[in-house]
Amino acid sequence: MSKKSRLQEAFFAELKKVPIVLVACEKSGISRNSVYRWKREDKKFSEVMDEALAEGEALVNDMSESQLLTMIKEKNWSAISFWLRHRNPRFKDKIEVTSKTEDTDELTPAQAEVVKHALKLAKLMPADEPLLINNQIYESNQNDSPRNGGADDPRQEDKKGDN
Repeated sequence: MSKKSRLQEAFFAELKKVPIVLVACEKSGISRNSVYRWKREDKKFSEVMDEALAEGEALVNDMSESQLLTMIKEKNWSAISFWLRHRNPRFKDKIEVTSKTEDTDELTPAQAEVVKHALKLAKLMPADEPLLINNQIYESNQNDSPRNGGADDPRQEDKKGDN
């Protein structure tokens, strides 16, 4: 077994005990740069590292739950509350959202103008056609205004080329 392989195995063993890369590096005598370079360049190393991290996290989770249960048995209110809020749906934090909205299928005249203008700009609707949404006809209140790109709009080119 090569020196690199021995170092990697030692690193994985430490990572399984404490799933913190920096700590595992210090205990196994490897730099973090080397570990992340190996992870980037070696797919097998990356997979084994991910498995070691998952195993280490599972170990810490088990130890934590064991300690939490010990504290619950000792009637520690914070531990009891934590367990109930995170494990029992009846005690989970709840958010109540209330709102007053008016359901209306009709657009305001201003909304209708904005929609009509957007459709005209996208060239999805002829300029002289009324807007029809949900069987409601919305007529334009500002016929041929410069804002709507009408005949008085200075940005429009003269079709006859008289400019």
